Amino acid sequence: MLDLVTDQVRLKSGTTRRNLVKAGFLGLGGGLTLADLLRQRAQADSGDYRAAPRGKSVILLWQQGGPSHLETYDLKPEQVRDIRGPFAPIATNVPGIDVCELLPMHAKIADKFTLIRSCSHRWSGHNDGIPMMVSGYPGWDEGIHESTHPELGAVISRVFGQCRDGMPVACGMGAKHYSYVPTTATGYWSDVFRPPTVDENGLKNSKATIDGRRLDNRKALLGNFDRFRSDIDRGVLESLDEFQRQAFEIIAGDKARNAFDLSKEDEATRERYGKGWGQQALLARRLVEAGVNFVTVGVPGDSIIYNWDDHAVNGDLPTAMRQRLPNYDRAVTALIEDVYARGLDEDVMIIVTGEFGRTPRGNIRPGNRDGKQNWGRDHWANAMSILVSGGGKTMSQVIGATNSKGEHPVERQLTPQDLHATIYQHLGIDHRATFNDTAGRPIHLAYGEPISELV
Repeated sequence: MLDLVTDQVRLKSGTTRRNLVKAGFLGLGGGLTLADLLRQRAQADSGDYRAAPRGKSVILLWQQGGPSHLETYDLKPEQVRDIRGPFAPIATNVPGIDVCELLPMHAKIADKFTLIRSCSHRWSGHNDGIPMMVSGYPGWDEGIHESTHPELGAVISRVFGQCRDGMPVACGMGAKHYSYVPTTATGYWSDVFRPPTVDENGLKNSKATIDGRRLDNRKALLGNFDRFRSDIDRGVLESLDEFQRQAFEIIAGDKARNAFDLSKEDEATRERYGKGWGQQALLARRLVEAGVNFVTVGVPGDSIIYNWDDHAVNGDLPTAMRQRLPNYDRAVTALIEDVYARGLDEDVMIIVTGEFGRTPRGNIRPGNRDGKQNWGRDHWANAMSILVSGGGKTMSQVIGATNSKGEHPVERQLTPQDLHATIYQHLGIDHRATFNDTAGRPIHLAYGEPISELV
């Protein structure tokens, strides 16, 4: 069912503790408990900008490594081979929108998504491009391998409060950069605002990682849940304070337990999403239905290249795309169709992106693993493509355009900050709100503007 991963995290006092999210009050170890975390957060929230969730959610499918826009959503078929790449575009069910030939399921539901082809920024390394895309600000702490600014999930967790009605307001799962799931870093804020990270481990077994101790099978975890419920039946819950109650609801409540239980989905639905990370996309849909406002799903490379970092030295890009795009096509379209079929499209916005695009001109290099000559593309922050679906927004659009070689925007140039402002607006958060950094300077959540075509 799930792992609750509680890695070593920082306290802004300079000290380090294991597991700010562990459930010590449940008899699983001493030290700082989730109830303590909730108390600290309530104290830290004093005087902060706050907002109440309004039933809106975002699912971010994060393509770690930087996907090639020229092999997915912005093909250039008229160019020479080294620019256009090996694949051809295909028409979709919306006139004027085309996608890669390896995305035939996308082509059938283009009326349910919009493509942004003109997002651009200046940060072409993973360790500055990732912070730019998930916090809106560049900056990387080499000591802890995380962004120096609060990222989207942390912002939402702080503004909405850690949990509501027995569910966290934000969480991350799947592929990681170093040891964290992008969008969950707290930057210069206290780690009490860090969203929980879920590691489903293939969703085959139930595990809970709590201060290094594991409950390694479904029977053990469910047995503990049952014991906790038995304690409640004996009146133990009456002695718990508000924060312990909230913590108990997240860890052992029926709502969270049911949301994480994919066995409640029929086999046809699970099959539609496909294996591997597609099951995480299905879990994300279940989580937003249960009230989670922001879920990040890391999309792995599903190929000879473990993520989307398609340098020739890492592997052959055409081979990688042929391996990964069928499963990617399946999972993304399954999520979109599922959200629409269940009537969630007004409330749930799906965003698919990585940290940047790839160079317009490919190159041939020997691979690091086997020395074979591979064709690949390098980092390119001047142009990238982003898919947006649902959220009550206008679909069937292409927003912006790049030049004939896919080098840079020539129409409707947008920035990550504009995307963030759009996300915050959808969720009911004022993107112009500020929080002070460590120097006491007010920093806007986003200094861009909501994308008007999506409003």
